[in-house]
Formats: sequence, structure tokens, C-alpha cells
Amino acid sequence: MSVAREKLKAAKRIVVKVGTSTLAYGASGKLNLYRIEHLIREIADLHNSGKEIIFVSSGAIAAGMEKMGIAKKPETIPENQALAAIGQGVLMHIYEKFFAEYGQTMGQLLLTGEISTNEHARENAQNSLMTLLKMGVIPVINENDAVATEEIRIGDNDNLSAMVASLIDAEILIILSDIEGLYNGNPKIDSAAKLIHEVPKINSEIEKIAGGAGTKLGTGGMFTKIQAAKIATQNGITMLIISGKKIGNLRRALNGEEIGTIFF
Repeated sequence: MSVAREKLKAAKRIVVKVGTSTLAYGASGKLNLYRIEHLIREIADLHNSGKEIIFVSSGAIAAGMEKMGIAKKPETIPENQALAAIGQGVLMHIYEKFFAEYGQTMGQLLLTGEISTNEHARENAQNSLMTLLKMGVIPVINENDAVATEEIRIGDNDNLSAMVASLIDAEILIILSDIEGLYNGNPKIDSAAKLIHEVPKINSEIEKIAGGAGTKLGTGGMFTKIQAAKIATQNGITMLIISGKKIGNLRRALNGEEIGTIFF
């Protein structure tokens, strides 16, 4: 076990980000309730152990598509904003139900890119988050897609999670992905691609490896995860990319097991 992974055991304040591709079935686009419940149970149990967990979740548009019976993601901003407005309530209802079953209280917070450009908005978001943590509540965060304009959009929840982590001085940012971590090639088309377990420094070679969005529902891809890693590591936060499809991976990562990719 590396020194960096050994330190993960002692981390108290952790941001966990989950993407749409982890929350939904790839074939149907509908929410994977089995995986969602196990993830919420794991987060609830980590909270019981004394850790502060901040949960950044995508999936509002996918939930809205399922609710409205839409199979293909619309191309226009107004349509996506409408679906986000519909789906956000659906998603929060599911999270509230599962968190309550495991004895936890959650609080929803919708943010925009103003937290990175407007000092007043940043301070308000920071105060809200710190108060929720002080109250023993698990904050559940998403970008406010329903009202965000192009000028104030963050655009993806990878970068949002890194901004949130820096906002509250988190020690660890864990991004749950649809693949194991950062590979030296695209594992979906290259069987010889190998997982990179540790990234001491993000250089041009690492940036070249990053690709685009991997699924029809997601907007992230590895490129935005590398952007998030830059934000996190520049703010003294260790970041991990691990598979969100394997039950128990979150706890395994925090126990220092060599899974996924760690950015010092």
C-alpha cells in the first residue's frame, strides 16, 4: 500500500461524485435502483463511522427522461432544462427514501458556476454546506441545470465536485465512474489498455490520454475528470477515480486498497 493510499484511511471530510452512467442502465437509460440503494447505504454507513460525506450527483436529466418516457436525450437547452426540472424531484425523492431508511438526513443544494466567479455566491454556498455538515446532514449537490445559462454553467459534475471539495476544504474527492480509472488507452476498444494506478503529476501525457464522453447519457468522460483532478490537487485535495459499478468500492478505496487511479 502506498503512503498516499494509507492516508485515505484517516480522511474525515470526503466528497463523493457519481455520474449518470453509474446511476442508470446503459441499455434502457432508466435508473438502476439496485446500484443506487447500495451506494446510499454505503455512504450512510461511512457517515455513521464518523466521516463527513458530501454527495455530488448527476442524473436529473436521465430521471426526467425516464419519467416522461423519452428515450433519446434532446439537443436543445430548454428541453434539457425542463427534463432536469422534472428529474431533479424524482431523483431527490429516491435519495430521500433510501437515506431515511438508513437513518440519515439529506439536504439538497443546487449550484451554478457563480460559485467560482462570484465571491458572494461562493461564500453563501460555503456557509450553507458547512452548516449542513455541522448539523450532521449529508449534502446532496447537483448543478442547477433548470435555470443555469451558458454563461454561468459549470457544464459537468466532475468539475463541480472539485469546486465543492475546494470550497469546504475536503481531504478526498472520489469520482465514481463507469470504468475502473484512468487507462493508458481506451479500455472499451483496446484490450491491451492498462490501468494507471497512481498519477503523481498531471502533465501533457496524462492530458492526451483523456478522451470524450463515453455514453449517450453522460457528459463527462475522462477529459473532465482530469480537469477536476487539476482543480482538486492544486487545492491540496487527493482525488480518486474508481468504478461505481462495483458494490463496496467506496469503502475499499477509503481502506487504502489499490483500486482505481489516485491523483496526489
